Amino acid sequence: MTADTVTTIGNTLVQHGRLSDRIYVMHLSPADLPEVLDDLDALAQRERYTKIFAKVPASALSSFIARSYVVEARVPGFFRGREDGYFVAQFLDVGRRRASGDLAAVLAAVREKAGDARPAALPSGWTCAPAAEDDADDLAALYGEVFATYPFPIAVPGYLRETMAGDYRYFVVRTEDGRLAAASSAEIYPDDENVEMTDFAVHPDFRGQNLSSLLLLRMEEEMRAAGLKTAFTIARALSYPINATFARAGYAWGGTLTNNTNICGGFESMNVWYRSLEE
Repeated sequence: MTADTVTTIGNTLVQHGRLSDRIYVMHLSPADLPEVLDDLDALAQRERYTKIFAKVPASALSSFIARSYVVEARVPGFFRGREDGYFVAQFLDVGRRRASGDLAAVLAAVREKAGDARPAALPSGWTCAPAAEDDADDLAALYGEVFATYPFPIAVPGYLRETMAGDYRYFVVRTEDGRLAAASSAEIYPDDENVEMTDFAVHPDFRGQNLSSLLLLRMEEEMRAAGLKTAFTIARALSYPINATFARAGYAWGGTLTNNTNICGGFESMNVWYRSLEE
């Protein structure tokens, strides 16, 4: 199955496709309201998608609520550090509303780790640094090994190079002998002054060394220096390690996106975590 595709409706950026069986409004242009809501409905009906979800500013929320969207998560100061953001969803199939797995148990367990940042250091000779184009082949191989499915084609070197030229910044941990041990990316939304901390992958040979925490800390330093106001992630809700990484780093839980993403071979619910970079 091919990866979902990214396109625009008016000036609104959307991702959609069969893989995650959904439409994702990645960046809403408020000027497109209310017509864009009709366009989203028409696209969902034509393709028979079972979910539409969107990131919207508080000032646009009422337009979505009036069209039967529900709030799944909230992030204070999401837009330019000033306006709250909401993750809203319209479910077009009743089965899509029913989450599987004990999401509450994972959330409760990681919340006990809130703010409990564990100091970690790279082994001697290892590096943690922004990635360059030359890293794309190794990055793609790592992502292909770690993720059976993913909503973006991150196992394709050409896609990684293309996004590097845009608003994505990849980060890599390499061993003393140059092996790629772990990676992540920061997806920057310049107009909104926020950044999604995402695409965390650790090679099976190097797990248990807090490499994701080290990558997150390095990304925060870079994104804060770039003037971004809010960092967030959309993490697999049943994955204890990645949720614990963000909880320990002082991120707050914003909500859960039900049956949101096809990742690692099936549909999963996702937790939204966030923190201000201005603190």
